[in-house]
Amino acid sequence: MNNFSYTKAYSVDEAVSLAQINEGNKIIAGGTNIIDLMKYFVTEADTLIDINTIDGIGDITELDNGGILIGALMTNADTAYHPIIEEKYPLLSKAILAGASAQIRNMATNGGNLLQRTRCYYFYDINTPCNKRVPGSGCSAMKGYNRIHAILGHSENCIAVFPSDMCVALAALDAVVHISGQEGYRKLAFSDFHRLPGDTPEIDNNLKKGEVITGIELPGIKFSKNYSYLKLRDRSSYAFALVSVATGVELEHGMIKEARIALGGVSHKPWRVKEAEDFLAGKEANPENFAAAADIILKGAEGFEHNSFKINLAKKAIVRNCMMALDPASQRPGAKPSL
Repeated sequence: MNNFSYTKAYSVDEAVSLAQINEGNKIIAGGTNIIDLMKYFVTEADTLIDINTIDGIGDITELDNGGILIGALMTNADTAYHPIIEEKYPLLSKAILAGASAQIRNMATNGGNLLQRTRCYYFYDINTPCNKRVPGSGCSAMKGYNRIHAILGHSENCIAVFPSDMCVALAALDAVVHISGQEGYRKLAFSDFHRLPGDTPEIDNNLKKGEVITGIELPGIKFSKNYSYLKLRDRSSYAFALVSVATGVELEHGMIKEARIALGGVSHKPWRVKEAEDFLAGKEANPENFAAAADIILKGAEGFEHNSFKINLAKKAIVRNCMMALDPASQRPGAKPSL
């Protein structure tokens, strides 16, 4: 066990100040990921800064622009079951409830969900080379057992995937991340928050040193009628996605007015291709058009020895999930989806 100190921050400014002191000071809220990383010796902390005592970032606020601000300290469970989320953003609720176990959702916070790290086997095994853990050491997954790994956006340095379900829905909903740091307050489009591995796979996101996520903004009501979240995994309970799809569709006279499609389990970040969504605009909502959009989304997909099946699986998942989104009745709790 590595020794570490523990302290509490009672304001965002205090948390930012404490985190700036040295590289070894780390923020903790729910602790569902960082504690695991410390137990496996993947990461160390000189001081854990507990931010659960900070007021004002643990609830949902309705904004003047018609959107909402979800507090970073709200738990995943409280968010998924919140009346505003269930009514106005059911895609987000459905995605959150597809992730982890009930116990973890009761502890995990929204800010922490955005910051969780990959579940790559080799990243967690400190006896194997991993560029994400030790830059320049190599990627063991490249020629190892890579069934759960990336088919899009990877590089020769890393083929790990980002494991969140919640973030796939946030990507589809065009969320905006609210951040506070030493340089002040800023907003960052969700599409710009997470990074592809490139030459720096050890950097997961564009959060600066000492910055704290304070909230997640969602625009006005989107896709509350036609939506679906599909998660394909090796077992139906507490498993990460091989492929997941978040779909929102706005229909007008039977035609697609607007569509959003985001994938999880396939890349270092939630994967969304605007070209495919633009292609669907103004077209009939049918399997043929959804399949054509899927081809656009998966352009350039490349598998490895154990995960090439994901390419075809992802295409079929996109088409299936888009068709599910057309049937609002299939999204009610307990309803069986029309396949």
